Amino acid sequence: MKTFARRTAANKKPSIALPALLISAMLALSACANTGNTSAAASNNTASGPSPIADIVSSPQRSAADRINDIHRKPAQTLAFIDIKPGMVALDLSASGGYMTELISLAVGPHGRVYAQNPPPRDANSPPQQAAAPEGASAPAPSSAMQPTAGKPMTSAQILAARAANPVLANIIPIVRRFEDPVPPEMTPNRLDLVTLMFNYHDLGHWGVDRAQMNKAVFTALKPGAMYIIADHAGRPGTGISESGTLHRIEESFLIQEVQAAGFKLADEGYFMRNPSDPRDKNTPEPPQPKDEFILKFIKP
Repeated sequence: MKTFARRTAANKKPSIALPALLISAMLALSACANTGNTSAAASNNTASGPSPIADIVSSPQRSAADRINDIHRKPAQTLAFIDIKPGMVALDLSASGGYMTELISLAVGPHGRVYAQNPPPRDANSPPQQAAAPEGASAPAPSSAMQPTAGKPMTSAQILAARAANPVLANIIPIVRRFEDPVPPEMTPNRLDLVTLMFNYHDLGHWGVDRAQMNKAVFTALKPGAMYIIADHAGRPGTGISESGTLHRIEESFLIQEVQAAGFKLADEGYFMRNPSDPRDKNTPEPPQPKDEFILKFIKP
């Protein structure tokens, strides 16, 4: 697979000795300039509305459960990889309780918005769906900060609704739509800046979702040049999506091929969640260690 790692020049010019007084003067001028630039950047960030990534991750209104998930989900690196801009309109597929939705909400700011899609409840007459085993290192922790007073755990839909009710997150719009038709009619065609699908593409396999139809719907809804971000648990070569309901993994090259078939181009890959020591033969690796995971950035040409 093509590697998209950034490279910097290794060659350095030989240093030139300067009188101590001149060096001191240059350092003083540099410090003043940097201070001015830092202040200007801070002013620009404040004026634009959304906070820098560090402020988003440390936002005081984020729940304790979300902060536990941060250890494995690496939100700062994820947000930097995606490069979300203020004012963007995004769609978070399979949003569940809204861990990623909230991060996107804070990043796009009050002039942007994020649709949080979850599928309709299953038909009571349909065959029982295989229970999802814990997702290794990336399992969302129960949101204890959002438990109802009665003591009964909240559903994902209730947790998402509680997030959207927070005035700070008023730009979250929960929607219930089939995966094959996940985009609100008013946001297609060519209306979305960003679509995310975090750690659930593999589940579409044992859920029986028409992934080609879903990917095509996403492609149609995105603006030219807009992003489709997918993160998931890596499977072994040759397994495709066959272990989606058992090991909860998907072969990376298989996923790439499916998404590119909808017209997308692979633009970048993040390596900050990779673990080459994971044998990838169990849902939770043995011996205990982080699950090997990938994150991909596709672009609509």
